[in-house]
Amino acid sequence: MQTLSAPWLTHAGTQTVLGLLSGAGHQAYVVGGCVRNALLGVAVTDVDIATDAPPEQVLELAQGAGLRAVPTGLAHGTITLIVAGEGYEVTTFRRDVATHGRHATVAFSDDLTEDAARRDFTMNALYADAQGTVLDPLGGMADLRARRVRFVGDARARIHEDYLRILRFFRFHAQYGDPAQGLDADALDACARGAQGMGQLSAERIGAEMRKLLAAPDPAPAVAAMAQCGVLGQVLPGAQADALARLIHLEGNLPPRWLRRLLVLGGKIDRLRLTRSEARHLKQAQAGIASLQGLVELGYRLGAEAGGDVVLARAALLESPLPADWQADLLRGAGAVFPVRAADLPHLDGPALGAELKVLEQRWLASHLQLSRKDLLA
Repeated sequence: MQTLSAPWLTHAGTQTVLGLLSGAGHQAYVVGGCVRNALLGVAVTDVDIATDAPPEQVLELAQGAGLRAVPTGLAHGTITLIVAGEGYEVTTFRRDVATHGRHATVAFSDDLTEDAARRDFTMNALYADAQGTVLDPLGGMADLRARRVRFVGDARARIHEDYLRILRFFRFHAQYGDPAQGLDADALDACARGAQGMGQLSAERIGAEMRKLLAAPDPAPAVAAMAQCGVLGQVLPGAQADALARLIHLEGNLPPRWLRRLLVLGGKIDRLRLTRSEARHLKQAQAGIASLQGLVELGYRLGAEAGGDVVLARAALLESPLPADWQADLLRGAGAVFPVRAADLPHLDGPALGAELKVLEQRWLASHLQLSRKDLLA
């Protein structure tokens, strides 16, 4: 029997919520991502709790214990309990009654196996009690050990319940799967068949998943599979996956940046709902790739980080090696200050002044920042 050992499990808040429910005679388990990540040795950010207690009973127990309870998803059985400033989502066991591709009509249950059967992947259908004993009703532990992402039950049925699960499948493979093993064939077939259903999804939901997918250490195999089964074209029409693997190789030990990876995929970004800052960065970087700007100028105009995205993307798209000392040149440009000011040209004003400053700035950049103020004004 597998036993979970994790600091967050013995934390007073977790134990308080589990004890509150089990002390009243109810089943209470931590479930899903927190169990999965703890077993994999990956950081845990949220602790979710599942119980057979109806939501009204959870509210009553919390009130009796003097805990603040927020009905964050009462219709779906979710209550957030606040313990010492930390939030713990408590959700009643559920079974699906009807599904609509984005939402489900659920009924509450007292059966843990029914609750597990409505989850997306077997590695997410893992539960643990207050002592850390892991319950595995659907064989998810074997899949977790093999780093195999597999849908619970029939993949097509799980996707029909929520088409976002298509993107979650590829994202989970990028984060937790074994690249050498490849992707589950039945799941890929189900994703291909259900790809058109993704038209029901909001840009916010698609964008959130794509951010997480492209921020994985190596999303290239998952994205290539997305392209092959028609999913990539649904979320990024016109995107090409070929250059992504080259970019990942060129990045080496650099921290992953999802926008840099999006840059080499290309395609229409309408379905991602970027922020203004993200859209501006992407537009500047695309212009930088298309331009003939040197490394120093890229660093000067875009900064070292955004300039680095351009250099890496250029090399990946053009299948060329990275320039020598590219990072040092970018940093030099990013830290440079154009030495000429408007006050240095008192004989000019208006458009003529702006045009002359641009000419001088370009001469300065072409000299690799060697020309001084005196040289430029001579």
